[in-house]
Amino acid sequence: MIYLDNAATSFPKPDAVYKSVDNILRNVGGNPGRASHRMALEASRVVFNAREALAKVIGCPDSSRVVFTKNATEAINIALKGFGLKPGDHVITTSFEHNSVYKTVSRLEEEGIAVTRLGPTLEGFVDASAARRAITKKTRLVCVTHASNVFGTLLPIRDIGEMLKAKGIPFMVDGAQTVGACPVDVGDNIDILAGTGHKALFGPQGTGFLYVREGIELSPLINGGTGDLDNVLEMPERLESGTMNTPGLGGLTAGIEFVMDTGIPKIHAHEKALMETVISGLEAVSKCRIIGTTRPDRRASLCAFTIEGLKTADIGRRLDEEFGIMIRTGAHCAPYAHREAGTYPDGAARVSPGYFNTPEHIAQFLRAIRIIAKK
Repeated sequence: MIYLDNAATSFPKPDAVYKSVDNILRNVGGNPGRASHRMALEASRVVFNAREALAKVIGCPDSSRVVFTKNATEAINIALKGFGLKPGDHVITTSFEHNSVYKTVSRLEEEGIAVTRLGPTLEGFVDASAARRAITKKTRLVCVTHASNVFGTLLPIRDIGEMLKAKGIPFMVDGAQTVGACPVDVGDNIDILAGTGHKALFGPQGTGFLYVREGIELSPLINGGTGDLDNVLEMPERLESGTMNTPGLGGLTAGIEFVMDTGIPKIHAHEKALMETVISGLEAVSKCRIIGTTRPDRRASLCAFTIEGLKTADIGRRLDEEFGIMIRTGAHCAPYAHREAGTYPDGAARVSPGYFNTPEHIAQFLRAIRIIAKK
């Protein structure tokens, strides 16, 4: 079995992640923030340690600005719906966002928010100058992905953030595909950062986060949980109604510690080397088209591709059934990105190596692709 679908969720996890989840379920068990007995206090420590670890990995000096969610989609919804946009306000995004951004912005558009969607180049790039040209007097927020889960291209978020800071416009980034695998620092003028725990941070599914810069206060997406009679809470609890996923956050802490101990530069270099082999190998396959840039240093560790004459679903099915290799096919929850790529509605096949993949895994994948393409 060869798993090459890490852009959807990472597998396997470091052993410490499994052990942490098991230990918390067996020995901690309490509800964080809901009582003063020893098990509840220990559960609160688990959540606090996770918050501190996550803040460290994204360069956030104050962990109270980190909110835990069940995934990046929830984090994005909290940010966009809680930002306080009003009819007539203007938002800039891209035309190739994941559905979690695209559909949420479209919902705001129905409520009277003006939206500009920046289209990518053929390689999937959008630069700071394109965002600057789209700014109007009513622009309240710019929200872009760090790396498209279809094009794979890394957007220049540092340049965009610097430009927006000079203009006093808040900048929101979807870091679902990059946090943990690429350097991401909220100090680079990122005001809001949404991300997930179950991909490059090696946490369990059901873990996500939202960083919110001090000075930006979001309205809660969900009400409830603790608080006084007026339900007035400080950050981060005001955006975290309900019982936390304590075992998941304990596992996430273990995953983050693995990332920090290994080093993001080392992880990034390993995945970049695998992507170099993937891209060069696919370029040699007859009638194979790679979506996005072919420069591994300008993309995340994922590569979507098509082979003329083959349905992408059949490529994925045959890789699984005949070769024991697992990739992702279809629209990848980003049909508008596939419209931009010219691959809608069939979508594309997507291979996404992770840190635990080896050069031999990639070699076996490429051998299988050559066989499938010939047949």
